[in-house]
Amino acid sequence: MRKLSIFSIFVLLILASCGKKEEQQMPSIVAAPFPVQTVTLQDAIVYQEYTANLEGQQNVEIRPKVNGFIQKIYVDEGQLVRKGQLLFKLETQTLNQDASAAKAMVKAAQVEVDRLKPLVDRKIISNVQLETAKAKLAQARSAYGSIAANIGFGTIVSPVNGVIGSLPFREGSLVSSTSEMPLTTVSDTKIVRAYFSMNEKQLLLFNKTFKGATTAQKLKAAPEVSMLLVDNSEYDQKGKIATINGLVNPTTGTTQFRAEFKNPEGVLRSGSSGIIRLPIIQKEVILVPQNAVFEVQGKQLIYVVGQENKVKSRIVTTNGTSDLNFIVTEGLVEGDVVVIEGASKLKDDIVIVPQQTKNEIQLTATSTPAK
Repeated sequence: MRKLSIFSIFVLLILASCGKKEEQQMPSIVAAPFPVQTVTLQDAIVYQEYTANLEGQQNVEIRPKVNGFIQKIYVDEGQLVRKGQLLFKLETQTLNQDASAAKAMVKAAQVEVDRLKPLVDRKIISNVQLETAKAKLAQARSAYGSIAANIGFGTIVSPVNGVIGSLPFREGSLVSSTSEMPLTTVSDTKIVRAYFSMNEKQLLLFNKTFKGATTAQKLKAAPEVSMLLVDNSEYDQKGKIATINGLVNPTTGTTQFRAEFKNPEGVLRSGSSGIIRLPIIQKEVILVPQNAVFEVQGKQLIYVVGQENKVKSRIVTTNGTSDLNFIVTEGLVEGDVVVIEGASKLKDDIVIVPQQTKNEIQLTATSTPAK
């Protein structure tokens, strides 16, 4: 029995020794550092986006006033022209012949008036004959003036400064004043107008956001707008909303707006499109970096640091984004401490070492483009 007892003690000592070695070999879990931010209420600029169609300040269709063949085209598509610059020359040979005949009729009528006048003065004939001859002279002069004017209409000049549009007709084409298609269009694009629409809900938000008893006062209170071009770059000139249609289209349920942009370098062209961005300030909202929010089964979550620096995931609701931030409408309150990076490495109840960062949150956000 004594031998058995000594053997048992020996075994226990060996087991205890092995246990100590295992304890020494097991690594201790050390809390990892993670950057965190304290939630605060801030003002944010939310950009409402609207698809817009661009038009020049003036889009003038050039149409012939007389029928004729195009004798000469003096401009090319996309060319910048000045007011009064020659654009087209129409063949007017037939009109020239008509003008010669009409001029001859004027001379003949004048000769008749000159012949009858002394006869009336000597009372050889009645004054009625002279007045009749004068009426025929006036008629002949009117006919000649009309033909001469039509000859002048064969020379077509630009009525405004602008850029030449497409040229659907070529030299030798027969055109008339009743042609469905214009000879070209001259667009004055020094000022470009961007037309976009708001639905009734968006219009109501606009009217509530920008104060004023009249439309003019609301437009004055509205801020400048920016525009995204088709390559997703931002146009370097700011615009201003100039007009709002006074009626809601009953078919589409929308109201048309017009914003105007300066176009000093001719970047914008009539007929192109863009996206108008209207800034609206949201007061005292919660903004968190997009990196802090992750998605699980269609829900957005964020890790919040609790007691003893343990993290817990929390469901949040967002409304609008910017390049770096979400606007959080539900799930967080002022004073919460959230992990802003490394969410993929965390699980609930993990202890971390919070590293407080400056709350340098970018105060801009954009909504989904309006349709």
